[in-house]
Amino acid sequence: MSDNDPPTLARAVRAALLTGPARAKVFAARQVARDWRLGRLAPVFDVAMPDAPARPARPELLPPGKMPKRGRGGSIRGRIAFWHALAHIEFVAIDLALDIVGRFGGQMPRSFVDDFLSVAADEAMHFALLERRLAALGSSYGALPAHAGLWESAQDTRHDVVARLAVVPMVLEARGLDVTPAMLARVRAQGDEMGARILTRILDDEIRHVAIGTRHFVERCETQGFAAPKRWQNLVNRHFRGSIKPPFNDSARYAAGLSRDFYGALAGLT
Repeated sequence: MSDNDPPTLARAVRAALLTGPARAKVFAARQVARDWRLGRLAPVFDVAMPDAPARPARPELLPPGKMPKRGRGGSIRGRIAFWHALAHIEFVAIDLALDIVGRFGGQMPRSFVDDFLSVAADEAMHFALLERRLAALGSSYGALPAHAGLWESAQDTRHDVVARLAVVPMVLEARGLDVTPAMLARVRAQGDEMGARILTRILDDEIRHVAIGTRHFVERCETQGFAAPKRWQNLVNRHFRGSIKPPFNDSARYAAGLSRDFYGALAGLT
């Protein structure tokens, strides 16, 4: 590569993944997406992705069993804990979207890179909105401990793009579709209209994210000669440590292309 050549996409993604401070990572993710959209990055995958992304010094990351209880949902402490937990999920989601591009983009069509860089930019924007909500409550990201296990799904599927698609967009993000309506109702009951607008925006975007993951999963299965629902069920059984259980937001899942043909059998639904 000569000095006149544009920087490569893989190097830009790797640099963003290895950016630790939260606000700097938000900026880096949005910059990679913008530079790619404007043709400033060469579609070259010439470096490996890190085993784990850089993280800010805080929050302290704890195993699920050692996470402190949030407190009552209507209290200021409980509200801060709620928004902090969401902010952490969105922060890790930035790295998940970047990693799937840098790790698997070379073996997938251009649309895959376009789609998941747009997801990374969305997740960065979601985190920024949630961080602003925390600030309005007198807190900040890193003020509380956070769940250490969210990167496990990336570790467990680091060698297989189909497994990564099956677990991250089609299980983890799809679960977000299920739980957000109840969260939205609770936030509205607290009179928090700004919070409700944030959750509504996130839900709308996450439907698109699940749709992106489902579409690329189905296309890959069809190319390889597999029935997509059965392949998804096998991969989830192998790589997902939790369970697929109701309640389900069937309408949002259907809008994302994730019908009960996929998750009904694992959840014992007919």
